[in-house]
Formats: sequence, C-alpha cells, structure tokens
Amino acid sequence: MFHFADLRRHAFACLLALSCAAMPASAQSSPRDAPDEAAYRRSLQLREQWMYLTTGLAGPVTWIDNARYRYRRTAPGGFEFVVRRVGQAQAEAAFDPARLATALAPLLGRSVDGRRLPFSDYEMDKDGRALRAWVDDGWVRCELGGEYRCARWSASGPSPRPRGWGVVRDLSVAADAAPQRSPDGRMEAFVRDGSVLLRTLADGSSRVLARDGADNDFYDPESIVWSPDSSRFLVLRVKPGDARRVTRVETSPRDQVQPRVRTQLYPKPGDAVDIDRPVIFEAASGRRIDVPTALFANPYEISAPQFRADGRTLAFRYTERGFQRVRLVEVDAHNGAARSVVEERSDTFVNSWWHRADFHDVGNRGERIVWMSERDGWNHLYMVDGRSGRLRQLTRGPWVVRQIVKVDEQRGWIWFAGNGREPGDPYLQHFYRVDFDGRNLVHLTPGDGWHELSLSPDMNHYVDTYSRLDQPNVTELRDARDGRLLDTLERGDASALFAAGYRAPETFSAPGRDGTTPIWGLVVRPTHYDPSRRYPVIESIYAGPHDSHVQKKFWPFDAQSSNERLIGAQALADLGFIVVQIDGMGTMNRSKAFHDVAWKNLGDAGFPDRIAWHKAMAARDPSYDISGGVGVYGASAGGQNALNALEFHPEFYTVAVAYNGCYDNRMDKLSWNEQWMGWPVDDSYARASGVDNAHRLRGQLLLIVGEQDENVDPASTYQVADALIRAGKDFDLLAVPGTGHGVGRSQEPVDYIQRRKFDFFVRHLLKQPTPVWNARD
Repeated sequence: MFHFADLRRHAFACLLALSCAAMPASAQSSPRDAPDEAAYRRSLQLREQWMYLTTGLAGPVTWIDNARYRYRRTAPGGFEFVVRRVGQAQAEAAFDPARLATALAPLLGRSVDGRRLPFSDYEMDKDGRALRAWVDDGWVRCELGGEYRCARWSASGPSPRPRGWGVVRDLSVAADAAPQRSPDGRMEAFVRDGSVLLRTLADGSSRVLARDGADNDFYDPESIVWSPDSSRFLVLRVKPGDARRVTRVETSPRDQVQPRVRTQLYPKPGDAVDIDRPVIFEAASGRRIDVPTALFANPYEISAPQFRADGRTLAFRYTERGFQRVRLVEVDAHNGAARSVVEERSDTFVNSWWHRADFHDVGNRGERIVWMSERDGWNHLYMVDGRSGRLRQLTRGPWVVRQIVKVDEQRGWIWFAGNGREPGDPYLQHFYRVDFDGRNLVHLTPGDGWHELSLSPDMNHYVDTYSRLDQPNVTELRDARDGRLLDTLERGDASALFAAGYRAPETFSAPGRDGTTPIWGLVVRPTHYDPSRRYPVIESIYAGPHDSHVQKKFWPFDAQSSNERLIGAQALADLGFIVVQIDGMGTMNRSKAFHDVAWKNLGDAGFPDRIAWHKAMAARDPSYDISGGVGVYGASAGGQNALNALEFHPEFYTVAVAYNGCYDNRMDKLSWNEQWMGWPVDDSYARASGVDNAHRLRGQLLLIVGEQDENVDPASTYQVADALIRAGKDFDLLAVPGTGHGVGRSQEPVDYIQRRKFDFFVRHLLKQPTPVWNARD
C-alpha cells in the first residue's frame, strides 16, 4: 500500500532534485566564453531572422488537372502561392494574398501578413471558388469571390468511428450506420441492432440476412462493400479488442479555474486488438458465406477487403500479430474458400511501416500483383503471378525501393521512389520507372540531391524539385515519357541567407560498429566557427526504426522526418557547440540486415555506430571536442534514445535533454512498438526500458513532458522520474501544462522550452554560468 509518508518522501526527493539540478553551474577553468543574454536572444530569434531570406525555393507541387499545377515558393519577406500551366513562361498568383490575410484576421483574432499566411498548403473546392486550409488546429474555408470571406469548416456527414492506433474501434462513439447502396442502385445493405439487413428500393421491403450480432461479436456497419455486379456484399464481423483508456489531467485549462480530466482510447503492447472476419451475403438468395479464418487466424490487422473487378473473388492483406508474417489472401466470393496468393515471412519483422505495405493489383483482376519484399536482403519490387503465386523480381541490387508512386497499367510502367542506387550519399531519394517485366529501368531525376516528384494525372508530365544541404531547391518540368527536361520552373536563390551567416551543414560518413558499413550524418557548426577553438559536441538524436532521419534537403526551417529543424540545431550551435545528426544501424532505408539491428533491441539505438562516427570525426577535426563527454537530446523515440544514452553509454554521453519520450515500450502505443519489439511482450521490453534501467543513469538529465501528450502516454515520463527518485538519482523535470507531444518544438511555449534546453547544455557541457532569468519582472 502507498502511504502519505511515502508520497511526502517522493515529493521531497523530487523537489530536492529539481532545485539542486536547476542551480547554475559555477564558472570552471575553461577557455570557453559563457553566452550572454544577447547570444540567447539571437539564437531564439534565428529562425524568424533567417527564414525569409531566400527566393524561388518551391514545393510541394499539386496538379490541378492535366495541364495546370500549383505550388508555394519563397519570395521577399515570405512566401507566395502560384499557379502555372504546362508551357507557360511565368507563374500567376493563385489568389490575392493580401485580401485573404484581411479575411483571415478577424476569424483568427490576430493580424495576418499576406506574405506569411498561416498554412503551407491548401485544398480547392471543385469549382475553384474557395480554398480550405488547416489553421490553428482546425479547418478554415475561404471563399475567393468578389469579397474574400473565411469561416471555420468541417466536412459534411458523419465521420468514421475512430480507432485507437488503427486496431481497436472506439465503441463509445456511434458508428456510421448509413445504408450502403448497391452499384446497380436497386438495393441497400445495412446493420441495425446486431442484424444484417437488405432493403429492396423499388418497394422498400427489407430482409434480415443475419441476426446473431452481439456486443462482443458484432457486424461493423462501416465495413459493408458490394461486389461490382451487385450480386453480393461483404461485411466484417468483429470481436472487439481491449478498450484501454489513458487518463490525463489538464491542470491549467485556459477557460476554467478547475482542472479537467481527459481520456483517450490507447491500446498498448500486448492488449487484445479487434479481430475482423469477412462474411459474404448473396443478395438474391440471402445465403450467408462464412470465410474460414485459418489463413488469418491471429491478425494484427487485415486491410479493408475489396472485390475484384469480376466480383468472383475478393482480397485483403493480412498482417499477423508480431509482424513476422504477411499474406495476400484471396477469397472465392461464391464459396468462401481462402488461399494465400503470396506470403512474406521473417525471423525478425516484416516491415509494414509507411509505404512498405503498399501493393497494386493490376486491373483489379488478381492476375498480376505489384508487390514489395525484402526477401533478397533489400526492399525491391516483384510481380506476383496471382494464379500460381510465382514471383518475378523487377528491381535488384544493394539499394532500396522506398515506395510505389504510380502504376501506369496502360503503358505497363511502375513509377517508384528509391535510394542508394546512385553514387554518393545512399539516403538521397530519387525516382525511377520500370516495365512490368523488369526491363527498361529508367532514372527520372538526374540532379544530384534529394528529389520530390509530382506526376500529372494523365502521367504525361512531372515536376521534380531537388536540393542538397548545400544547394537550394531547383524545380523542373519534365516529359514523363522519356524524362526530357522541358523547363526549369524555379531556381532557388539563398545568397542573402548565406550572407547573413548561414553555414550549410557538413555531410560526413565513417565506418560503424562492424568497421566497414558506412554510417552517415551531418555536422552543424557555429555561425562564427573558429577552427582553432575546441567545441563540445551535442547530438540531436532520433533512432526510430520507421525511417531514416538525418536531413538531406536544403530547407533548414522545417523538420524533415522526426528530427528537429536544422535551424534549431544551428541556434544551439551558436551558443558554443557543434551539433550533429546521425543515422545508425536499426533505422530504415538501408539493407534488411542494417534495419534488423532494431529487432527486440530498441535500447541499442545504433549507439555503437554513433560512438564510432563521433570518434572518427574527432580524429579528423581538432575542433571537435568529445573529451568531456557528448551531449544528446531528442523527442519521442528520440527522448527514449537520449535517456538510454545516459543509462547504457554514460562513459561517452554525459548530458541529456529528453522530450516526451516513450521510455518504456510497454507504456507506448501498440502499433509502433510491436512492429519493432514483437509480440507477445517479453523480457526484451524490460531490457530496453528506461524505467527498469534507471539505476544505471549517470550524468545530467533534463526530462521535459507536455501533460496532454496524445502520442506518448505522459505517465511514461513520470514513471522514469519515480524510478530515478527511488534509485537516488538527481535529475531535472519540467512538466508543461496544457501542451502535447510537440512541446517546445511545434507547440508553445517554444522559446521558453528551448531556452531551458540551452541553459542545461551551457551549464553542464559548456560548464559556464547562464543568465539570471528571474532578475527581471
């Protein structure tokens, strides 16, 4: 039992740790200068000062139709949104930004600058007379007629029932039970009070086809799918999973004095997920066809079943719980017989993250399926014979297919993104096309850099925008048939940014833990870097296995992947540090073996590779000072990595700042964690746990948590704090009321949180005093 005396001891220990750790470090014998308040102010204002110093940096590009496309580009003092037509020499304004800013201001309750509109992209109504954009956590719709008018907007009609991390339906929210009309318009299928019904529209009569639904085994009304010939329909029958709810206290709501309690459906590793089973009903006879579940008996999930074009079969992708087996399952719509068309099996994990689960059924006939697989050690494209299950490999080699972009069935082409095929940095994204038989692989993006491609709806043209850390964006229009350059639309100019002091990060690679595999990273040096000085080093870390994370494109003001904005790294570097980012083993977009390091091993986080990289950089650069230990900071999975650095490698990492970390993978969302740590939950979760290993912590730690984090359960941070207190460890804890997962990064109070991070590294790594912030009113 937990007694009040225990609570007092915990509270006293926590307050003691906080008050002691927050004291400024006294100046020690060091040649380094202490950054003053003016230096802090420059760093905190750096993004605002530098962000508007480029012109002609374009992206993203969205096609309006086969001839017109729109994009945003940088312009003096901000951005402008433009529309362009194929063959048109100059772009035109997409709308009047000044008038739109005037219309937005009263809605948002603040002034709006037309050069700095509060969105980076938008959608248009079909008639082109209004736009919709996500602004301040909600949609806004603005009419662009004679008088611009803006109002809050939400999509009409009911929303689908939400699901906790995609695998457990929220049964506290009513499902959309609207009848689903057959393609021939003659019938409607629907679910009511646990029964499946079919209505004939001609006379309004209804038939009950099944009446055995129950709360613990129900028919999902949102899952009804008709066959193209209207002869039958499918509905999913569901055994509901665990309805675990996370409870959070909003301690300081802005609209009331008293705290507010919030809850969220939040399945965690090991919890039961919804079990979906397809049931088919014949419209004419009402015959029910149950599909045997032997081929999908233990699902993490099945994709939404879809009928093939002829209505004779349907198919879905089955991901087995634990992520070690994936099948494409085909079902005979007449008798329910199921067969496995193609299967992926791994002793570690089958990567189902982001676009790696994509496939394409050519013609929706089940005869040829474009499929991705890592069966040869690299993620590549295959063509599956839908009848025999035989695979023809379409791409091969020591490089990676990142995603299927488009399948041109008429021409027999597959457009895809890949990396590692071209010389140089293996992470740079390029785009390619290959024939259905694996011949005629065409490289479509020849520029040296990171590419982003937008293909016209008719697949006759594409716009390619590419850049590097040291080269601003170039945007080109090309002919999709042969890749021929038609026009250079934009060529970014960053001369004013470089004149203001911006230094492009340096790319560096060095062998990892095995002494041979190249590990790639980047180096951010102070604006006024002096190679004769020694600079302590800080690593901005994010080792989530769902991607690679070191930035590759030029634009430094927004985050790429899950890492911090490069401008944030620059702001920290300008206080007297060198800041780096590294992709170690266990992250994605290299070989299967490189990725597999993460399997049941998230505590590894690529640290042996990172440490080898740091040592190689220090041997090459005398100003790169790791003699006093390396600092580290990160958020989310990066927060977990930052804490683990002090627990598992305190001989190398000595100061850490961790934001909203998933410190114990048993406390985090089911989906992401079971993909890498497996199922059922075993002792590998404990081995990686920052809570179970809290007693091993050495060095200086600052934990930052947003109390309303909907991504990672905030209790994860408090469990670390509790374990550290019980282990007698000193640490700092900053709990920020009302904020969520993006606390201090994308959510206010950004400057305050960044300043606290700056303070922590200046005191404990630079070993210098910080300004006395409480000396003013």
